Amino acid sequence: MPQAIAQALLSVSDKTGIVELARGLAARGVALLSTGGTAKTLAAAGIPVVEIGAYTGFPEMLDGRVKTLHPRVHAGILARRDVAAHRDALAAAGIPGIDLVVVNLYPFRETVADPACTLDAAIENIDIGGPTLVRAAAKNWAHVGVVVDPADYDGVIADLDAHAGALSEALRFRLMQRAFTHTAAYDGAIANWVTARASDGSVRGMPQSFHLAGELVQEMRYGENPHQQAALYREAGAAASAIASAHQLQGKELSYNNVADADAAWQCVTRFDEAACVIVKHANPCGVACAETTVEAYRRAFATDPTSAFGGIIAFNRGVDAATVEAVAGQFAEVLIAPGFTREALALAASKKNLRVLELALPAKAGAAAPSPDLKRIGGGFLVQSADTREVGAADLTVVTKKAPGADELADLVFAWRVAWFVKSNAIVFGRGGRTLGIGAGQMSRVDSTRIAAIKAGHAGLSLAGSVVASDAFFPFRDGLDVVAEQGATAVIQPGGSVRDDEVIAAADERGIAMVFTGVRHFRH
Repeated sequence: MPQAIAQALLSVSDKTGIVELARGLAARGVALLSTGGTAKTLAAAGIPVVEIGAYTGFPEMLDGRVKTLHPRVHAGILARRDVAAHRDALAAAGIPGIDLVVVNLYPFRETVADPACTLDAAIENIDIGGPTLVRAAAKNWAHVGVVVDPADYDGVIADLDAHAGALSEALRFRLMQRAFTHTAAYDGAIANWVTARASDGSVRGMPQSFHLAGELVQEMRYGENPHQQAALYREAGAAASAIASAHQLQGKELSYNNVADADAAWQCVTRFDEAACVIVKHANPCGVACAETTVEAYRRAFATDPTSAFGGIIAFNRGVDAATVEAVAGQFAEVLIAPGFTREALALAASKKNLRVLELALPAKAGAAAPSPDLKRIGGGFLVQSADTREVGAADLTVVTKKAPGADELADLVFAWRVAWFVKSNAIVFGRGGRTLGIGAGQMSRVDSTRIAAIKAGHAGLSLAGSVVASDAFFPFRDGLDVVAEQGATAVIQPGGSVRDDEVIAAADERGIAMVFTGVRHFRH
């Protein structure tokens, strides 16, 4: 039978819930040890606590760099209670056991998320004693409990009450797993940050060592295909606005393809300031529109390609009302995503039991930390690149033709460019009036993407006369521009940079088309 918890060590950077946990432990007869700030917090709350310096007989030193690195602490944690020689050694040294360690670490990841973070600030937020305590307790999990997450505090108290003041083996094992996961992610974040810098703190390039840490969110029935295994992991420190952090409000379990497409839809829709709707099918937007209301945005997006929208993923960047859900219910959709839903909207969605409904926060805008890098698995390794977050607005465009776009055309060009950003290369997007009219994606030839976009518009009964066109990369020849002109487009937005730019510009002038260059390419492979 496990031994009852007699003494606990509490040392936390994040003080969330620590007073309540300490009070619960003290009420159950557990003696409490603590360090600096945590000890002061507990004492201020009237909870009996022994400060670690008084316990070891060696006060904290070096501005707190050395606090718990002492044999009286670590012997008490690491001693195996089932080994007589260990028990005798503790007794001979007068060291009582420490049966529970509650530690979370200096906020390194949060500190370096600030683009202005200095090397000195980062180094001072590298915890030494904390990870050592966590690893020691996790190593001795058969006898010692270790808690690194405030979300586990209530479960610890409940488990103590259920097992006569001891922690069950099942909980100790689970807490050990979480502890090693925690320290691995922490050390990985440090390695990623410091190996990307020179000794003066300046960024030298990509990290020399790259570590990825994720915690299992759910195992999936299968991957892209039924013969593949799959699971969803949430990256350590993932933002509340990331698709891996989404809260599923209803519907059956998400599939691998659902999550991948949901991410594509969410990334696209959150690039718009206006109320917008994005419908994604097989990783590509098949309809995008902005409008005054979500229901109107949905109707306009759906009209781009009703055939492809069947079984699609639908994302909004505004809260969704019942009228919108009622409109969406008229088609077969796999997933509905938004930053919020009215009570009436959720009640209506509940009648579509197979519809998965996801809610998550909108991403922060100005001043937000840089997003996590993109990864692509290859044989024997992986490619890593910074996230493609390069925004382009009207002020960033260069008019390269004799004809300049009008105000409405300019707004549509920026809109179409944002859509093309999230369409697989080669990408062509026709748009007008804040909505897509035809999308061509993933072709080996840009001309073919252009023709497919036009065919799609024709199938949906949409005229391309007076439309604008966005191309995710430059037109290498004038043939793509000629196809655009033949469909009735009046303005084009593209990166430029081809050796034949002059030929393409001349073709636009010949056709009476306005063309602007972004100087930015958005390949999406």
